Amino acid sequence: MDLLLTVLLLLVCLLISNIISHYIPFIPTALTQIAFGIIIAFVFRDISFDIETDWFLLLFVAPLLYNDGRHFPREELWNMRASILGNALPLVLLTTIAGGYFIYWMVPSIPLAAAFALAAILSPTDPVAVNGIAKRIHIPEKVLKLVRGESLINDASGLVAFNYAIAAVVTGYFSLREAIFNFTYMFLAGAVLGLILGLLITLIRHTLRKKGINDVIFHSLLQILTPFIIYIITEELFHASGVIAVVVAGIVHSVVRERTETMMAQEQILTENIWSIVLFILNGIVFLLLGLNIPSSMLDTVADPNIGNWLAIGYVIAIGIVILAIRFVWAYLFSCYEYRFKKINSTTKPKFKTVLIIALTGVRGTVTMAGVLSIPFFLASGEAFPEHSLILFLAAGVILFTLILATAILPLLSKVDLAKGDTINYLNLNEAKSKLLLAAIKKIKLEINEENQSVAYELMDEYKIRFKQIQYKQNSIERNTSYYQKKITEVRLMALKAERKYIHELMENNGMTEEVFETFERSLDCRAEALSISLSSGALYLIGKIISEWKHFSGHYRKNEETKLARLRIGKDIQLKALGAALKHLEKYAREHEKSDIVFVVISDYKTMINRLKRPTSIFNEKNEEQKEELRIKVMDIQRSEINRMYESGEILGETTTELRKYINYIESVILNKYVE
Repeated sequence: MDLLLTVLLLLVCLLISNIISHYIPFIPTALTQIAFGIIIAFVFRDISFDIETDWFLLLFVAPLLYNDGRHFPREELWNMRASILGNALPLVLLTTIAGGYFIYWMVPSIPLAAAFALAAILSPTDPVAVNGIAKRIHIPEKVLKLVRGESLINDASGLVAFNYAIAAVVTGYFSLREAIFNFTYMFLAGAVLGLILGLLITLIRHTLRKKGINDVIFHSLLQILTPFIIYIITEELFHASGVIAVVVAGIVHSVVRERTETMMAQEQILTENIWSIVLFILNGIVFLLLGLNIPSSMLDTVADPNIGNWLAIGYVIAIGIVILAIRFVWAYLFSCYEYRFKKINSTTKPKFKTVLIIALTGVRGTVTMAGVLSIPFFLASGEAFPEHSLILFLAAGVILFTLILATAILPLLSKVDLAKGDTINYLNLNEAKSKLLLAAIKKIKLEINEENQSVAYELMDEYKIRFKQIQYKQNSIERNTSYYQKKITEVRLMALKAERKYIHELMENNGMTEEVFETFERSLDCRAEALSISLSSGALYLIGKIISEWKHFSGHYRKNEETKLARLRIGKDIQLKALGAALKHLEKYAREHEKSDIVFVVISDYKTMINRLKRPTSIFNEKNEEQKEELRIKVMDIQRSEINRMYESGEILGETTTELRKYINYIESVILNKYVE
């Protein structure tokens, strides 16, 4: 099958697998993707996806680890640094050595160096797979943070050990002294190069902006290309670890962006959206390729007269149990050490169940599969790589084994907690909104500088007012959340209807041009779509937003400043009167119905919009508004990340997640369409 058709087929299966996982949430998406890969292999027997080792690491591993570095949660995980480093470095070394000797003892046909390579690539954990399980059960937050933190470093350390072991198999030469020296050089040189190159690329981007090159798409593309550039330079020119380099560069990017770099809001949104698509594709395709390679590797394995079906499966189970047992023992001993010697206040006495959860969350996944698929087919001498198919089958089998074991047992451990009387205290909608607003205020404080100080404090006051409104609702009579959200949505739609009525009446009396009328119609439609609960409406809202952003970037509506200011004055005057008409309707409705507490929130929103629009328009105020909206969009990006974090950590339910996203979409639609541009 042609390469293009193969890629398209994998992408289609990737989409279908996520749809299936939406309707069957108790099965992790990774397992669904593996199953699709197996089906493809049986249906299309001529399908193949061969790629060289270096290209595979460059294409899959480099961007995945760079992104992990970009989102390295330094502040949250600093207190767990000992546990994270322990799992990321000594545990990887212990797994490589102990697991390697066990594999060599159990399967003598696999050379010792190849056994070490297999054990090394089985040492990294996969937080993506764990998050998929955590979405439907309660896993302790500390355990999730541990898995996410260690995966950033053990991916790199495991791959470095794996690459060196593979090199030893391919060349047939191994020296412990040289291995230690080379490992140290690759690790340290990779870290230094990642630091230097990460700072250099940041300096280049900053210099280009100073020179007037501020194109959003250009800078977003440069960010996406960064891990590939750093990986190639580190590997090809300095023969150091490109894996370590991209991780360090990702951390550098995160630190610099947070403290010094003033990234445009449009660029940040565009870049994050592109990264989301890239990571979605790469993570999914790796598991599809895993399933795609299982049938062929299994056929080659069982074709060996010395290995039957049950023996091969027995190898997988034995290796999986040993790998998890090593993790279990290490977690227990380290917990005992922290409890007895470190005397940390938050440290509790080690519990068997907690340690077992830590062991089971050590699911193997993307990096393991990416590494094992990169094993060459031939040695330097031209001979076939020893037991290539068997190693591939064992790695794939262990990934499946750890996934299935975690999927089956972790929910049972969660039920044990509930049976003992422990309850899972999910945040209600108002509590979750309060967390979002606090995250917004924290982000604004981090973004304050000399230029935007006044607008930053003004924006902070807006979020404090919203926070007080939430507290008012939280302290009032307990309501049914779904009923309350339904009613407040009805009130907002009613207010939009009043605005639309005024606009139509004004148009009928020739009070505006056709162009201005159409612009207001689009604005009202966009705000109405943001309040919709249907999937199709959400898609229309997203498409409309993308189109409007594209027109903005392409300069389709660019006109001279004098014309723009004139249109702003006309548009703002009409907008003020439309908002005033809606406000009068809301106040009348509140007097006639006993729902003033519900209408109060919407009335407050309209008063805020009216007060903002009544301020005099000037070039200075326009600049302030631009600064405020850029800062607000950054804050919304943080709020969306906070929603994902709360959902993945089990703090909120799926229904609450949907309502929070609608809440952010509505606020965004109001500020992006507050007046005609």
